Amino acid sequence: MPAERLQSVRTGASPARAAPPSAPGPLPLPAPRPPYASRTLAAADGRRYYWPRLLPLLAGLAVLTRLPSFARPLWNPDEGYLAVQARMLAAGGALYETVVDRKPPLLPWLYQGAFALFGDDSLWPLRALAVLAQLLTAVLLAAVARGRWGDRAGRTAGVLYLLVSIGLNPEDTQAAGFEVFMLPATVAAVRCADRRWWAAAGLMVAAAALTKQTGGAVALPVLWLLWRHRPRGTRLSAGCRLGFGFAAPVAVVALATDPSGFLFWTVTGSAEYAALSGSELHVLGRAAANAALLAAACAGLVLPSLALLRRRATGARAGAWTADLWLWGLSSAVAVSVGFHFFGHYYLQLLPPLVLLGTAALRRLPRPWPRAAVLCSAASCLTFLGWGLLAPSGELEHARLLARQVELRTAAADRVLIWGMHPEQYWFADRTPATRYLTAGLLTNYSGGRDGRQVGPRYAVPGSWSVLRRELAAGPPALIVDDSRGKPYGPDRVPALRGFLRKHYVPVGTVNGAILYARPGTPAAGAGKD
Repeated sequence: MPAERLQSVRTGASPARAAPPSAPGPLPLPAPRPPYASRTLAAADGRRYYWPRLLPLLAGLAVLTRLPSFARPLWNPDEGYLAVQARMLAAGGALYETVVDRKPPLLPWLYQGAFALFGDDSLWPLRALAVLAQLLTAVLLAAVARGRWGDRAGRTAGVLYLLVSIGLNPEDTQAAGFEVFMLPATVAAVRCADRRWWAAAGLMVAAAALTKQTGGAVALPVLWLLWRHRPRGTRLSAGCRLGFGFAAPVAVVALATDPSGFLFWTVTGSAEYAALSGSELHVLGRAAANAALLAAACAGLVLPSLALLRRRATGARAGAWTADLWLWGLSSAVAVSVGFHFFGHYYLQLLPPLVLLGTAALRRLPRPWPRAAVLCSAASCLTFLGWGLLAPSGELEHARLLARQVELRTAAADRVLIWGMHPEQYWFADRTPATRYLTAGLLTNYSGGRDGRQVGPRYAVPGSWSVLRRELAAGPPALIVDDSRGKPYGPDRVPALRGFLRKHYVPVGTVNGAILYARPGTPAAGAGKD
């Protein structure tokens, strides 16, 4: 093609009217950029600034939704238990030997580390870490959604998670508890599986399970993704990497503690605690109440998810890459049900799969749906935020009053025994427990949701009463507090404790129904008056 004709084609001019080469004239204007090029550059620019724009929004929402957590020193007995454990570990205690609980060790170690850095008289460092954990969960959910469905879906998932993350009783959502710190690892496991990082996915499953045992439920969707992503001939090697990533940190943690104690306290020693019998109606009522509360808070996600279930397409190309999410939600529901206690904070494990299912549904539904979902979730968030800021303190004031009496009647080096379900009283009083069993629940199987059946020494953690007797004989407590207040684990239902009190102690005072006992003639028997 002649040069003149080629130039005319590029500039859009007619070949017949093109100026001869020797004719003077203005230089030709550059060709206008095609519209698709502009869109491509805009998309690249958007990808470049995606996270710098989204992260400040998510960080602000994370801080806003966790503001109530800083409004009181403690939210529930789990925080109190962890705080007392951390002090005992710092004083030389050994986990699963002289410091025991039915939970894995990562969160007690985190509390211990925070106390070592910032002091052990406040939980504000753990509150700040909980904000970071919620932010990390939101970021990971945004990454999962963005990788599957695009930028807008990523923003939707991150924002909606933070809006619904406080959709339960504030005692369950604002505490720096096990589920809050477990969720980042569960979402990271799915993200790693999406990227085919199988060893990392196994590591994240282990991190979730070592924070709370039920975090291991995320292994089911991870295994599904492995089966789906890997060709048949490579599944075995990928499965080996996944298994090694899980098994190695679990083995390291078991060896870092007491292996037999680790197995007993986290797996095999909770048969009576995990039984439904003895409290069926109360437990099922709690399950229904918390499920209804969460469903109302997450209505902006639940309704689109149900619509997606009805209208789902087959295949990821059609936008319905959700089979693993339904499996994740199902495994999380089973995890919530394990143990048959249905406490509100258990339900937090359902939020990540529910958020992703809602996000997948919203991108396929008509335009009013996403806006309605965000507005509904924002209204829910404001409601629960107000509840958290205005919620009554409940047992907190009683715990502080009782701790004050314990502090007045004992010296700093004294050991005390508080027979109740609120270990935070040890923490408020700054006194060392006289036993490794920080609640009466470990010695009677009482757990807040049980009536008088299947509560008593015969249902205790196996071997616990013989250990308690040795501990009390080796170092009799300066003060014993019966904080049962009519509950079915009171000393009148526990002959061994009742006999011990009658033989060695006398009542020396009461605090809101709690009875204080001291040995006759000791300073604790005569102190306690302001």
